Amino acid sequence: MEKYEKVIWLEIHVRVKSQTKMLCSCKNAVELASDPNMNVCPICMGFPWMLPALNEEVIRLGVKAGMLMNCKINKTSRFDRKSYFYPDLPNSFQTTQMYETITGAGNVKVMVNGEVKEFLIHHMHLENDAGKLIHVWGRTLCDYNRAGSPLMEIVTEPVFYDREEVMEFLKELQKMFRAFWVSDADMEKGQLRCDVNISIRPTGEEKLGTRVELKNLNSFSAVGRAIDSEYARQIRIKESGGTIEQETRGWDDTKGMSTTQRSKEDAMDYRYFPEPDLLPIEITDELIEECRNSLGELPIEKRVRYINDYSLSQDDARILTADMELAKYFEDLFTLTWDAKKSCSYITTILLALINENEEKIQINTLKFSINELASVIELVNKDELSSINSKEVVAELFQKWGKTEEIIERLGLRQKNDVEGLIKVVDQVIAQFPSQVAEYKWGNEKLFWFFVGQCMKFSAWQGNPKIFNDLIKKRI
Repeated sequence: MEKYEKVIWLEIHVRVKSQTKMLCSCKNAVELASDPNMNVCPICMGFPWMLPALNEEVIRLGVKAGMLMNCKINKTSRFDRKSYFYPDLPNSFQTTQMYETITGAGNVKVMVNGEVKEFLIHHMHLENDAGKLIHVWGRTLCDYNRAGSPLMEIVTEPVFYDREEVMEFLKELQKMFRAFWVSDADMEKGQLRCDVNISIRPTGEEKLGTRVELKNLNSFSAVGRAIDSEYARQIRIKESGGTIEQETRGWDDTKGMSTTQRSKEDAMDYRYFPEPDLLPIEITDELIEECRNSLGELPIEKRVRYINDYSLSQDDARILTADMELAKYFEDLFTLTWDAKKSCSYITTILLALINENEEKIQINTLKFSINELASVIELVNKDELSSINSKEVVAELFQKWGKTEEIIERLGLRQKNDVEGLIKVVDQVIAQFPSQVAEYKWGNEKLFWFFVGQCMKFSAWQGNPKIFNDLIKKRI
């Protein structure tokens, strides 16, 4: 048992996938603009006398996100001004929700090392994003393309105790939000940003230690590395008799270390006050019902179902539920084949490999051949009319040139041969070709059995039935 226990809670910013910004009609920064300051207007630039207009789509997606996290939806909420000056904040205040947030507490189920765990959400609120500062040529340039873009800030309870829990939680959020079009939540594009608060305490104690906030974490793996580094740093301070200071530290993933940015952040006075230009938000029963009806089975629920009902491995279930289009394709294929394991295998090991190797941007839902043809491949393999090796060639042909499964098999001569008389001749050829291996096998080297099977398949141009070869080799050697 470790002498010190780490306790972690998260502050997560997720870019809402609306078409326009939160308070104006400028294009939302879902994708990064090609040039700076392309998607700006007097409202998001903070010009005097410009009045904001709240984007209803942001509220709707915020309600959906709250439901996905099983949060209490507050029927009344309002915006506040968080006042501070920084060059990337054109208004000199951020429109946020401090006192009456759009959701209350909730929870998210996550699979960690094969076990489903539940992590508590304190609340989620909406706010607008700041711009971006670019430091070049000894100067600081301001890009306001993302200024005013809508964010959801999700604040968890201190319920994480190791890096795996945090990383899997973030991945689960990403899956949920992508599945129901709330956000793309791509960390590399800044659509999901996570600040990690970490403290340590002697194992067994209840009181939380002094927290340190880690920022600039731009990948799941960076989150894990930063947690490990900060845990070790705080232990070194404790063991040397020092005192851990409350501070905000920036993480440098290249150097694998953090450095101090700010200390005693709680002492900052943001001078919150109600946003005078926006009315309180009133969530109607109709909107709640609409959002609820637009949801479906969560990725974690699918994952558990695939493991329990289809006997898929945890890794296969994880891959299939990483993308809802992929999960739908699997389920559609299963309804045609009623073979969950082969349906999964042909998707994860063959189709995805072909998609990843292809230079075109092909997705699982834009394949140019019918799913019925892939189902035919699996059916013929199950009937021993097509070998598993040749089936890969058929799928590759379907992927590249489309067509029909039966036509491809006939054109390429890939149909598996099951006539015993013909296969006996192949076995006899192999026995005659490798007399020394036959003698060694008879003396007890049983591993050579699979050598003979492989040679028989090769001699039959991969068209012979390996099951029949197995039986014949046992009888004739």
